[in-house]
Amino acid sequence: MGKLFGTDGIRGEANRPPMDGVTAFKVGQALSCLYGQTKKERVRVAIGRDPRISGSMLECALAAGVAAGGGEARLLGVLSTPGVAFMTRDMAM
Repeated sequence: MGKLFGTDGIRGEANRPPMDGVTAFKVGQALSCLYGQTKKERVRVAIGRDPRISGSMLECALAAGVAAGGGEARLLGVLSTPGVAFMTRDMAM
């Protein structure tokens, strides 16, 4: 598959691998499974998105993958990258 992550996440054209629903689902599932093994409590994943039309589809697929892996997805809606970082820290307390 090659390089998957860029400086701010996974990059690519919407609805084409790796920016498709299948990959988003698998990433969410992998996050929950990986971090779920090291924690005794349920993994919480904060998901922020941009306003592009593909954002809702990718957000839902990622959240579904997180849930399938036993985690809990927190949907933050349209939010900047620094906003997601702030909310992630805020939710951890």
